[in-house]
Amino acid sequence: MKVGFVSIFGKPNAGKSTLLNALMGEKLAIVSPKVQTTRHRIKGILTEKDYQIIFSDTPGIIEPRYRLHEKMMQAVKSSLEDADLAILLVDIQDNPEENDQLFQALKLKAPAIVVLNKLDGVPREKVEEVRAYFAEKNYCKVVVGISALKKTNVPELLKTVLKFLPEGEPFFEGDDLTDLPVKFFVGELIREKIFFLYGDEIPYQATVLVQEFKEKTTLTKVRADIIVQRESQKGIILGEAGKMIRKLGSEARKDIEEFIGRKVFLELFVKVRPKWRDTENFLKEYGYS
Repeated sequence: MKVGFVSIFGKPNAGKSTLLNALMGEKLAIVSPKVQTTRHRIKGILTEKDYQIIFSDTPGIIEPRYRLHEKMMQAVKSSLEDADLAILLVDIQDNPEENDQLFQALKLKAPAIVVLNKLDGVPREKVEEVRAYFAEKNYCKVVVGISALKKTNVPELLKTVLKFLPEGEPFFEGDDLTDLPVKFFVGELIREKIFFLYGDEIPYQATVLVQEFKEKTTLTKVRADIIVQRESQKGIILGEAGKMIRKLGSEARKDIEEFIGRKVFLELFVKVRPKWRDTENFLKEYGYS
């Protein structure tokens, strides 16, 4: 059977997480309109009768400003090291030269497919122009155009991926879709709601730590801390008379219930940890190892 590791790289907001979800047919990676939503390497294991592909969604490539950013870029590096194939994702409306510089800097050892994303409504002339630009690059084996959001041409991309993978024995047995625990995804679903419900500053200075994930007879109990950097941010998360955190809890609970397939009792607490994004001990505690 065909077996291999396929890592997805690109600038922030190119649509990497949306593409992983489309390829898997499941929501594994959280998605928001804001950049840098993805902070971890998230593996999706796609197993069929004649192939197993381990996809990796990676954080958008940035110049690190905090230790948290450095951890995120380490996740990109580890995905580079074990990739059998790279998907280099490009927002069709983005600057091709900037993307080329980023891809050249990766110094890829694995073959690469350049994937042009968000093609909906884009004139054919523009698509062909960008396609021709990347087709002549030395790192590019082939160029594929898709819409990850609408899943347009995603099956064709999957067929192209399989052409470049080696034959071998599967790395994972059974029906597992990922190597990460359910507890991780619960924290991510809460963090996704923070990206949608709060302004620009809060999502980037907040993280979520699931303190308790306990399956009881009739429901699953989840207790999670929302970590922020300043007291003023704690007030924003809570909202007037706790209105915002109740809304956050209600919306996150619905998504968690859909994800795990059972009723959830969710408790949220807000804690202030100054400069957590630059403090090694905090980063380790919050899962950024």
